Amino acid sequence: MTSAAVPRAQDGATPRAQLADRLTHVELTHLEKRIENWIRFGREAHEQVLDRRRRVLSYRPGSLFAFVRWAANDFGTIISRIDIVRATAPGEAYQTLPFVRPGGEILLKIEGWPKVEQVLRHIDAVEALGIDACDVAPDHWRHVGNRIGAGHEPRAYTPERHAAWLKRREIAP
Repeated sequence: MTSAAVPRAQDGATPRAQLADRLTHVELTHLEKRIENWIRFGREAHEQVLDRRRRVLSYRPGSLFAFVRWAANDFGTIISRIDIVRATAPGEAYQTLPFVRPGGEILLKIEGWPKVEQVLRHIDAVEALGIDACDVAPDHWRHVGNRIGAGHEPRAYTPERHAAWLKRREIAP
């Protein structure tokens, strides 16, 4: 930190510019058949459209989102990747990701289209239960990433497991 940091307002309120800096920003780009970055799930706090092909979504600290990246060149696919990320609060430790500022806590990181599709099917299965993927226990997304990364099928997320997570979250936020 430097001494040039902007102090809070005298009444203790956070200035609007500082409040915006508390958010995690994800830049999405869509160039047909070249670069396709999209959000599979997440509750954005703000959206800024930069142009026809680019926009920035912003997330509040603690919120979860799934960020999918796909890119290709004249010879085929270069990258297929999905990251499930928890937006962090200022001062909290975070990991960096391309197109995510400043970064976040990476709960799941999977590369390669067959494995990315497996994660997407798992998200669909959770949503088929009537559970918003944003509300799933972060530990479950870690489990899914570890199991798929090791070449195994992850355990299903059940309504009972979700109810246990919600109760745990109530007593220890």
